[in-house]
Parts: sequence; structure tokens; C-alpha cells
Amino acid sequence: MRIGIVCPYSWDVPGGVQFHIRDLAEYFIALGHEVSVLAPADDDTPLPPYVVSAGRAVPVPYNGSVARLNFGFLSAARVRRWLHEGRFDVIHIHEPASPSLGLLTCWAAQGPIVATFHTSNPRSRAMIAAYSILQAALEKISARIAVSEYARRTLVEHLGGDAVVIPNGVDVDFFARAEPRPEWQGDTIGFVGRIDEPRKGLPVLMRALPAILAARPHTRLLVAGRGDEKEAVEGLPEELRSRVEFLGMISDEDKARFLRSVDLYVAPNTGGESFGIILVEAMSAGAPVLAADLDAFAQVLDQGKAGELFTNEDADSLAEAAVRLLADPDRRAELRERGSTHVRRFDWSTVGADILSVYETVTAGAAAVAADERATGLRARLGLARD
Repeated sequence: MRIGIVCPYSWDVPGGVQFHIRDLAEYFIALGHEVSVLAPADDDTPLPPYVVSAGRAVPVPYNGSVARLNFGFLSAARVRRWLHEGRFDVIHIHEPASPSLGLLTCWAAQGPIVATFHTSNPRSRAMIAAYSILQAALEKISARIAVSEYARRTLVEHLGGDAVVIPNGVDVDFFARAEPRPEWQGDTIGFVGRIDEPRKGLPVLMRALPAILAARPHTRLLVAGRGDEKEAVEGLPEELRSRVEFLGMISDEDKARFLRSVDLYVAPNTGGESFGIILVEAMSAGAPVLAADLDAFAQVLDQGKAGELFTNEDADSLAEAAVRLLADPDRRAELRERGSTHVRRFDWSTVGADILSVYETVTAGAAAVAADERATGLRARLGLARD
């Protein structure tokens, strides 16, 4: 099958949607399918062989964050050329409602289109206002996927229609077989995320840290991600700042080793999350997870059975739970075991097969429609001939 996948966000700025698309593309390539991904990227950025650049992205405030998107006449021309050269059996657009390549592709594409909706935003005025513009494009979509029930709800409430829920995927074994790094072990709390994006919740964790360190003075917080490190710790007392270690951006291999090493992974995100891929990665690596009680996080963690939850944006609740878990190795071992079992439902062997079934359904439907149209045309021509 020839599969074209459209990424809305800049390929050279890591994020959950980009990782999902990368892993999905590589899963299908490993199965023998031909895959091409169209994504915003600087023209001089090294790209995997299956990724085609649609040109440089620009930062745009979107869903409580700053997304790097690509839109305009040049981008539209690159979309049309990519579609023409690809001759795809199916086109899979991620975030078709965002002002980026997905919307341009919806306008330009012919044939079966599958769309995945990642965004969870119960009060998106922008999406409501743009509905009239989006409607014609969205009507061309053959099948809709939402990565969670909360992304599905956003779609239904803002744009109408419905979607099948297929979660984000993870290569569970990649994380499970990673080797821990000794320097990241020993009474450690882990955090992965953009430091200077408030909704990722690092400020909440920083507010909880004094209480955690008061109870467990040898604990260290390890932070992986880009951002202003000095600003991140400016609210901490001077004598506690040495207990925070910033690792900067880390590779996928080191992220897996990081998650295999820490005693507790904390996800203090404050909102805007439709899924929580980092939770799945952490469970895959065997890290006990403590997360804010966002609806999407609770669903990923099996309502608290595969990881513990604390009250969102409540630093005291976070600190109390973290201290209790760090002092209870048996409970952490229980969470590791439950998480490792629960996370298998998110492995690409399951998720990828579900997405491929959607592709096969829409391409079979398109083939049936085309055959019916040919038959109708033939009958019409025969009828004219009899006249």
C-alpha cells in the first residue's frame, strides 16, 4: 500500500505528534508498505528518507502551547506536488483542523483520507469560529480517528461527526530492554518535557520539591528537556537548587535509559493533554508513575490502577504522594508490574494493526465506489448505444 502521512508540526522540534507519526511510518515501512511523510522543516534540516519537507514552519499559539506550523501559497504548492508524485492509496492527515499542512492537504487531495485528531480542548473558540472554513475540507475525510476519548469529545463538540478511538502507540520493548544508567539511579524523581511551557507542569513540581526534600533530603530531581534552566529554579531556595539536575535534550535511547533509571516518574501537566504518551513510555520502561489527575492521564493509567494520581496543580498533593511512594518500594514494585502489563495495549503491534484496518476499510470502500461508478457509466453508454 502507498501511504501518505501529513504531519502538522515542525519535524525538527520534537513533540508527541511528531513521535507518533515517525513511529507509525517506521512500523508500516517495516511491514513492507511504501510511506511518505510530508512535514514542515527547514530545507537544510537532515530528515529521514521517508520525510519530505514542506518548508520552514512559523511559531503560532495553539492549544495552550506554541506550535510550529506551515501555511501559505508555497506550502500549498508543495502539498500539490507531493500528492501528485506520491499517487497514494490512502492519505493520513494528523490534526486536519489546525492551520497547517493537514488543512491544505484536505483541500487538495482526492481519494481516501483518514484523519487523526490529537487535540483535547473543551473550550476552543478558535475551532468554533473556523468551523465554516473547515467544514468543506472535513467533509472529504473518509474515516476519523481520535487518540483518546477526550480528543473524540473535542471533535464531536466543536466540529461534529464522530471518530473511532485508537490511542497513540509506543514500541514497548524498546523502552523495556533499555539499560539503566547508574548516575541516574538512587532516590531519583524524573521529569521529561519542555521546561518553559507552563502546561507541562514543571513549576508545580518545583513548588512541591521543598516538601519532598524536607522529608527525603537525598532525593534528586532529574529534568530532561529544553528551556531556561535558571528560570526554572528561581523559585527554589538557594540551598535546594543543587538537588535539581538538568540534562537538556536527550536522545530516544537516553530517554529510555532515563525512564528505566528513575525511582519515580512525575507528570505534573496542568491541562491541554489528550493522551499522555510520556506516561506510556514510562510504564514501558518500568518506571512507577505519579501523574496529575487529568481525565486523559487517568484513562491512560487505568483510573489509577497502573499509576498513581494527585490533584491537578496542587503542589501539596504532589509532594505527599511522592514522599509516600519514594518511601514504599513495595508499592513502587506493584506499580511497575501493573504498568508493564497495562501498557501492552499501547504497543505498535496493536495500535498499528488497528490503524491499518482503518486504511483497508476506506480503500476498499473507495474501490467499491469506483467500480460502481464504472459500472454505472458502462450501463449509461450501453443505454445510449441502444437508443
